Amino acid sequence: MTAHPRRLLAIAAAALTATAGTLVATTGPAAAFVPKTPPMTTPWTGQVSTANPLPEYPRPQLTRADWQSLNGIWQFTGASNINTPPTGQTLGEEILVPYPIESALSGIMRRQDFSYYRRTFTIPAGWSGRNVQLNFGAVDWQSKVWVNGTLLGTHEGGYDKFSYDITSALRAGSNEIIVGVWDPTDSQDIPVGKQRINRGGIFYTPSSGIWQTVWLEPTNPARITRLDTTPNVSAGGLDLIVQAANAGGQAVTAQVLSGGTVVGSATGTVGSSFRVPVPNARLWTPDDPFLYDLRVTLGSGDAVGGYFGMRSLGKAMLGGVLRPTLNGKFVFQLGSLDQGYWPDGISTAPTDAALRFDLEQQKSLGFNMVRKHIKVENDRWFYHADRLGLMVWQDMPALASGREPSAIGRTRFEKELRELVDEHKGITSIVQWVPFNEGWGEYDAGRIADLVKSWDPTRMVNHNSGSNCCDSDPDPGNGDVIDDHLYVGPGISRPPTATRFVVNGEYGGLGLRTSREWPTAGKFAYEWLPDSNALTSRYVQITSRMTDLINANGLSGSVYTEPTDVEEELNGFFTYDRQQQKMDFARVRAVHQQVLGAANGSTISTGKLVSLRVTTPGYTNRYLRHAAGAARTDVVSTSSSTTDRQDATFWVRPGLSNAACYSFESRNFPGQYLRHRNNRVYREANTGGTFAADATFCGRAGLSGGGTSLESANLPGSYLRHRAEEVWVEQSNGGSFANDATWTVAAPLWRSGADLTVGQNRSFRVTTAGYDTRYLRHRDSLARTDVITTGSPAADRQDATFTVRAGLADNSCYTFESVNYPGRYLRHAGYRLQTAANDGTATFQQDATFCGRPGLNGGAGTISLESINYPGYYWRHYAEAVYIATNGGGNTWDGTGSYNADATWNNASPLG
Repeated sequence: MTAHPRRLLAIAAAALTATAGTLVATTGPAAAFVPKTPPMTTPWTGQVSTANPLPEYPRPQLTRADWQSLNGIWQFTGASNINTPPTGQTLGEEILVPYPIESALSGIMRRQDFSYYRRTFTIPAGWSGRNVQLNFGAVDWQSKVWVNGTLLGTHEGGYDKFSYDITSALRAGSNEIIVGVWDPTDSQDIPVGKQRINRGGIFYTPSSGIWQTVWLEPTNPARITRLDTTPNVSAGGLDLIVQAANAGGQAVTAQVLSGGTVVGSATGTVGSSFRVPVPNARLWTPDDPFLYDLRVTLGSGDAVGGYFGMRSLGKAMLGGVLRPTLNGKFVFQLGSLDQGYWPDGISTAPTDAALRFDLEQQKSLGFNMVRKHIKVENDRWFYHADRLGLMVWQDMPALASGREPSAIGRTRFEKELRELVDEHKGITSIVQWVPFNEGWGEYDAGRIADLVKSWDPTRMVNHNSGSNCCDSDPDPGNGDVIDDHLYVGPGISRPPTATRFVVNGEYGGLGLRTSREWPTAGKFAYEWLPDSNALTSRYVQITSRMTDLINANGLSGSVYTEPTDVEEELNGFFTYDRQQQKMDFARVRAVHQQVLGAANGSTISTGKLVSLRVTTPGYTNRYLRHAAGAARTDVVSTSSSTTDRQDATFWVRPGLSNAACYSFESRNFPGQYLRHRNNRVYREANTGGTFAADATFCGRAGLSGGGTSLESANLPGSYLRHRAEEVWVEQSNGGSFANDATWTVAAPLWRSGADLTVGQNRSFRVTTAGYDTRYLRHRDSLARTDVITTGSPAADRQDATFTVRAGLADNSCYTFESVNYPGRYLRHAGYRLQTAANDGTATFQQDATFCGRPGLNGGAGTISLESINYPGYYWRHYAEAVYIATNGGGNTWDGTGSYNADATWNNASPLG
């Protein structure tokens, strides 16, 4: 991926180099400042400059050539209030701005409810005759600002930008600035996100005070303050509202540039929307995150630079399922839960390179989306997301959880929520607003969702991410999204509707202990793995489930917890210090490509059972099946007969004539495939000749915009389509063809690939050479293998005998009941196979359900039993014990060696 030129940003960066050196610091020599030692250091900790930290231009969406950073060493003191500024006084400590008070990089590294910052500065001579703006990226939470003893104002809100025109307060030579800060964190009803005074577990160290860049810039009295950019792809232009101060009614000119060349221009009026043409627009996508430059000039002379991407957002019924769209197409939103915390800077990344690193790594892992979790980052973070091509779900920082928000808390929340939306309307990458998370501080969720939609109708609104898990109020049905959380997952509990698509807003949380951990107790993860290989295998295993959820359950997006460890949370792809990768990133990228390929319809996993569901509106309960050999579509469901469900279930095989394509083998007629003959599709055995080509179909993105279309390998341009209940291979003839030729590659209607007879008693004999006199049995509730014969004691023979039942979680799979302890079933827990009584929970039912597969090691009369909720994990004997294990996993009982033989069992007559 190549970054496109940012000419105007380069001008601003050059201006920084020219002006930052003119700053005069009179608060003492920088050498006197010594940062504290953080609990963990990142690769960038030692790169933080005490003279000019975070020197990059802080506002890429509104650039000016002249500016001056005030980042660096300020004087600091704690206080009992912020009503009496220490004007003209030398404060007792020094702090490095803009790192939070509690951070090691700040040099303070303690909590303060009330505090003062002080420094002096001079205005460059070249700014004479212009107004001077004092800009703050963010201060948490309430601040008062004085310049030369003049109170400029009070600001409340920990995550939004604010500015003061300080021209009238300036004097010749040295000027003094004092910032007073009050941050109650979660002791008051304010938006705090994950910050807690009593931190621990999933809540983190607070980050008070100035935590984003502070800077000065000269402007005309009439100045542009914000650019609200809305790409209008259908109209071929950019809809622009120029916000300005002291410029009411002024004309404004906007130019759109590509590679330095003006491609469109228009003139409008301050405060009113006007359209700038963008002819033949190059659309912004995660695969091609192209950004246009923008130059805007007021009639009175103020000029700023900016940028934007051309893209459209929406939702549409595609393949019979409501989906979010980007540029009119369904793009599965595959993301991670980015919390934006650092062991050295807490909420502030130590350097811009560090800030960029997290996003670059997520992009390189194959993610196309990031959920910014109940925190708002600085403008440069959004610029990096825009440039890299990462869609963003932007959360609102939550009020404290566990208590009903007060009236003043609600007022504060809605004020800051409005600021969040208004200040980020011009961010290309933001595709979704998330006002609430898991019910934390939630109130009036439906009204709030409608309110956000009224402020910004162009983006999707997710009223409450995780409302299935922790929402105390009934689902109001507002917004565009149904968002469930499931740990470990992934999974969803509700289907999409006609107005709301479905996402899994959090899943995963797989943990691994390393030598690089936050130095406190109470380590947290949703599931622990023993080593990197096992962690990777488990991640690949659970994320692979997404393909079925996309096709069978209408899933449109997912969020994995999380990119890095955070304090006690050890769920990351990286350790908290970003110095150790905890998974095999190549395998992670590969499974992400598999998921995205399944979502766009171009790839299908081979070696799996699937069913092909019709997507034509009004017929989406019909499946392709064969009856008497001819392919047709019928209404089939999980309550249909075994024959009907198996007729509608197929093994996906590499294409018989082209291994890059697919052939579909009958589940209940092994060796017979779907093939076309005289354009009609049948289930037949391989007769040679053109059969291999006739039975090979190549996956294509669904012609209707969703699902998969299957193109004949030997009749290019002809697709598998249903017509009048029959199935043909035909070329498009208009009408409903696109829908009729688009299929959902759905979860199989019959999940078992090998059969057992429900109600029969069976025993399972080891097939590994040298151990084939041993049988699976339970003893003291644990499953193991022992040598058992017809002459063994009755208790041993009964322990090795099980009644086959229809699967508790899926009746096309199996559950195994102990014959001598009725009501106790084989289930896995902690990977160990054991017997336990059914407690009626969904977890037990899934843990006790296993799908039959042909023996992994081959052989007549053999079977392998795969866990329904741990796909790829089979019953396997190891050192006499029996586990669910995966080939190549990191547990001692996984591994290669004799795995296939150990996981293959003889389906034997009952011993007892």
